[in-house]
Amino acid sequence: MDVVELKNVTKRFDQFVAVRDLSFSVRQGTIFGLLGPNGAGKTTSIRMIVNITAPDEGEVSVMGRKHVSTELQQHIGYLPEERGLYKKMKIGDQLVFFANLKDIATAEAWRRVDQWLERLELSEWKNKKPPDLSKGMQQKVQFIASIIHDPEVMILDEPFSGLDPVNVNLLKGVIIDLKSRGKTVIFSTHQMEQVEQMCDDICLINHSTKVLSGSLKEVKRRYGKNTVILDYEGPDSFLGTDLIKRHNRFPNYSEILLNDSADAQEVLRRALAAGARVNRFELVEPSLNEIFIECVTGKGSNGNQRQE
Repeated sequence: MDVVELKNVTKRFDQFVAVRDLSFSVRQGTIFGLLGPNGAGKTTSIRMIVNITAPDEGEVSVMGRKHVSTELQQHIGYLPEERGLYKKMKIGDQLVFFANLKDIATAEAWRRVDQWLERLELSEWKNKKPPDLSKGMQQKVQFIASIIHDPEVMILDEPFSGLDPVNVNLLKGVIIDLKSRGKTVIFSTHQMEQVEQMCDDICLINHSTKVLSGSLKEVKRRYGKNTVILDYEGPDSFLGTDLIKRHNRFPNYSEILLNDSADAQEVLRRALAAGARVNRFELVEPSLNEIFIECVTGKGSNGNQRQE
């Protein structure tokens, strides 16, 4: 069952087209990544899903309904990209206030607030005000506010922005746990590592238009095994442009994206002939980061736009 569906949606702001003819669907009980560079149209798409703004063309449906009513809003959690807390209100009090807005009785709201503050390691800050908290702490408080009513669908716009690695892992664990409980999570990001670790399905938008979509496994399979992971010691002069399109050198290994016509074994032969000491050689599917770069730059391995 599809919980969210966009059909041929277009949104304009005067002469600027923010989203053009966009279609995708989100399956119930999955984590869906809405990807793209800054300004691609991700936030505008999310705002149409939660009915902050309406499409100029096309249809948006949530849980089978084309209009997000007040009643339906009770089943949706939304963490906007623009964060905001009441600066003079204590953390616990404002989380209870947000829960009350979702028709949660005060006693039950306090129970949920205490539970979530403990889970996100914020209990000692319950009686503090937002200016007393770091940006990362405020981010976690706003995340709690978006899910305090236990919604069926959670829409998170750049949820990991501003978080350190420890809190990124903490929040990832919460999101994965929500999925295990049958919740549907949509989050926008340009951090491919999180997407690769968490998402079932993705949609990549660039210049207001969808350029890639599908299950993460299918997307990676579509690009084939054209990436070599090479851990070696020595110079990289053997990596000629006739073999590779892109070479990413990391501290412990290299990620080499091959040209379509290149033979991976030729990379190994040239490395050995050049006197390199090879510790690891593996032909793998490209990382989502490589796929993202290729789609956003609009260049295939022969310099032509790749169509998906």
